Amino acid sequence: MLAGIFAASAATPRPEHPRPDMFRGNWMSLNGEWQFENDKEADGDSRGLTYGKDLASKIIVPFCPESKLSGLGFGNTLKLKDVWYRRTFDLPAAMKGQRVRIHFGGVDYRSWVYINGQLAGMHVGENVQFSFDISKFVKDGANEVVVKVIDDMWSGLQPCGKQSGDKSYSCFYTRTTGIWQPVWLEAVGSSFVETISVVPDPDHGRVLIDAKINGADKDLALTVEAYAGDELVGSETSTGPGQSRLVINLKSVKLWEPGAPFLYDLKFTLASGKEKIDQLQSYFGLRKIAIEGRKVLINGKPVFQRLILDQGFYPDGLWTAPSDEALKQDIVMSMACGYNGARLHQKVFEPRFLYWADKLGYLVWGEYPNAGYGNQREGFSAVVNEWTEILLRDRNHPSIVGWCAFNENFEDTGELQQMIWNITKAIDPTRPALESSGWAHTLPHPEVRDAHDYTGEPESLRKRWENFFRAPPEGPFPPSRYYNASSSQADRGVPFMISEIGGIGWATGDGWSYGNGPKNLDEFYLRYKGTIDAMLDNPNLFGFCYTQLTDIEQERNGLYYYNRKPKFDVRKIHEITSRQAAYERNEAQAPQPSTHVLTAKWKVLVGAQQDGKLSTPYKFTTEKPAEGWLNEGFDDKAWPSGLAPFGNGNGSKTEWKTPEIYFRKTFEYDGADLKNGAVVIRHNDNTEIHINGQQIIAVDGSKGYYLIPATDLMKKALKKGTNTIAVHSHEGGQGQWIDFAVLAE
Repeated sequence: MLAGIFAASAATPRPEHPRPDMFRGNWMSLNGEWQFENDKEADGDSRGLTYGKDLASKIIVPFCPESKLSGLGFGNTLKLKDVWYRRTFDLPAAMKGQRVRIHFGGVDYRSWVYINGQLAGMHVGENVQFSFDISKFVKDGANEVVVKVIDDMWSGLQPCGKQSGDKSYSCFYTRTTGIWQPVWLEAVGSSFVETISVVPDPDHGRVLIDAKINGADKDLALTVEAYAGDELVGSETSTGPGQSRLVINLKSVKLWEPGAPFLYDLKFTLASGKEKIDQLQSYFGLRKIAIEGRKVLINGKPVFQRLILDQGFYPDGLWTAPSDEALKQDIVMSMACGYNGARLHQKVFEPRFLYWADKLGYLVWGEYPNAGYGNQREGFSAVVNEWTEILLRDRNHPSIVGWCAFNENFEDTGELQQMIWNITKAIDPTRPALESSGWAHTLPHPEVRDAHDYTGEPESLRKRWENFFRAPPEGPFPPSRYYNASSSQADRGVPFMISEIGGIGWATGDGWSYGNGPKNLDEFYLRYKGTIDAMLDNPNLFGFCYTQLTDIEQERNGLYYYNRKPKFDVRKIHEITSRQAAYERNEAQAPQPSTHVLTAKWKVLVGAQQDGKLSTPYKFTTEKPAEGWLNEGFDDKAWPSGLAPFGNGNGSKTEWKTPEIYFRKTFEYDGADLKNGAVVIRHNDNTEIHINGQQIIAVDGSKGYYLIPATDLMKKALKKGTNTIAVHSHEGGQGQWIDFAVLAE
């Protein structure tokens, strides 16, 4: 790509062009030193900050004020809500007489942009580029740009991802306020190519292009040329204003493959009569994604997706990478460990990262920073609008192989989940879309499914997901009041991945990881291999996602430290991760499930929160009880009573804030023959359930309501008449929460 006529000086931070997929040569970076002010009283407008007023301090853009690279380094010490930015620039001679646009790669969250005191525009959203035509506001000589930002993450009406509203804790980290991606000027023609859609069609050796033209010059003609290296391999011309649709047949067909990418260059030339008035450069990869039964095929082949969880945080830049090379290196680090892709987790990554993923043949799933925030109805429109912007910005990247807007939502978010899923498929029908990763799934007819499972014992992990696909044709499946019948806990016969596993801690210090960390390196490698093998050996999985690429602040479960230094023998990790999967060998998969599994008749023996009156009080204690507490006849009269769920907020009915809790009660069983027995449980970390002193399940990790078959153990434990259920739950860093139901068919 061209460097740009007025790109940036060597001293400019992040000087590279921010959009390799939408490149024009006549551009100028506005990164660097700006004035900055924390508007504590939210009175900047009345104080005249929109024009001609110096601000209180300085900041280095594009780094947020919480980051060290900004020069301010506030961290989470200040709750910045209303902030202002200001700088001046001289309009380059090459931009004079043309339409001038100002671009912001990302600003969190509501933005007002003033040019020489005039409002150029307003934008809502934190994640993607927005642009304003400032031609009528700029002048010769010095020009002033002022940006007002309101970032009220505490409102609950905007997405925040993994940003903490207070100090960093658990899996929530230092927040980002204001400008966090590059700012730049660009000159375009009186008419110009504003947006493009590029859909590859490898089956027919062609590419389908839609281009939106902004402007109304006469006799417009758009010519698009495709190049394979220096060779022109296809071109097409469309005439007229507005939307141009072109089909380019390629003389040379080379596929974009994972790990072996080929990228074609695209050159857009817009002319008015014989005069060229706009030129744009882009690129594309020729690849196809299809679903066939339980498989996600890339170019007709079952590519097992070995994904790493990448949250895109950096020690000095937080949400902003310190350099373009750092973006590339995160992908190189992942591939060095045997991974061929990533979940870009709870953050919309910048186009430069996607560019490197395209260049390196790296598979990614695009996400949205939703972790329980922004699901109130008042916030729906902002989510819908911004997700639409994300899809339009990123849909042309061949590296993106799936979309998943939400993460670990509860079932009451189903309305928004389904709305966003339908919008996703309307804008981009070429990729699979998952309405939410982990926990509650609400889509009646899903095309892909997933689950999160931080089980720390590899053999239990293996058996659980082998058994998941071995359900007998006639059942069982619990009532939908626990979770929607289309959830990840039912085998729907569609492609399935375990999209969060592992999280194994090492060198945690005062940080945390999932479950108990290994005692030595040998134990780590053994657990890592067992966890990965459980995924690779299951032919019914099309992939997995391991948590995670790097440590982040207090979360210490990365394969690399937060500073990107390796924790382990990378070659050894690569050997474990990269071996061929059963899925890639086309091993036999489970047959499609019977629909009768959804209609099994169940009786609730012990109720969960959803069972209302069937959920009766327990006796409980947070102190280790005396021997025999699991058994019938134990004297628990002195224990207090409480209803499940037990937990620390989040809808719990009985408060639990200690590391351990023990609770028990009696229930009746009529002694009927037990066809199937199961526990539906939602838990954080380790939980064991006993009936009449016999253990029926033991689980660890953190998961939403899910089904655990327990027929054989329940048959041995249950008796006609009064039975005693006793539960021990341990909280290990995920926050206290436990609820369950025991079911019989």
